[in-house]
Amino acid sequence: MEPARRVPLLARRPKTLIALGGATIVLNLLLAWIDERLKRTGGPGIIGLEFAGSLDRVQEIQAEWGGHGEYLARLSLWIDFGFMASYGAFFALAGVAVRDFAAGRGLRRLAAIGVVAPACAIGAALFDVAENAIWLLVLGGHLGDPAPAIATACASLKFLLIAIAILYSLAGLLAWLRLRRRA
Repeated sequence: MEPARRVPLLARRPKTLIALGGATIVLNLLLAWIDERLKRTGGPGIIGLEFAGSLDRVQEIQAEWGGHGEYLARLSLWIDFGFMASYGAFFALAGVAVRDFAAGRGLRRLAAIGVVAPACAIGAALFDVAENAIWLLVLGGHLGDPAPAIATACASLKFLLIAIAILYSLAGLLAWLRLRRRA
């Protein structure tokens, strides 16, 4: 009996992208559902915390949320670890797929950007990890200033990097659609 042959991840790319995309959507919907409940406590949603920037503002948000709101915020931050793994992997793999597609079709500029775009998705997820770890510690009363400012900086970098990865993936999709239309 022959040993089972392993198929590399990139060879299974379409199925992997579908699975990661599905996980990203499901987790995003769950986080949005929690965020709606968080806003109903009287304070901002989780993005309001992400951009609090100072310990004084965090304490104001905690007072607005109350105990149940803090519970929901912590729940959101913990679930977000799964979300960041799924979106980071999805957009990194999508970036690799776009890069390979562009290189195979002679789209040099799009292929060149693909050297960086997948790393942007991974970087976004890593900044998200740092941000969430800081917020969990701050909400638990374990960190003071300048932790909120550092977490807010991580959030800003996360959003910038994931925007680059998303825009690159969309540019690849548009290029693919344009070439398909011509064929």
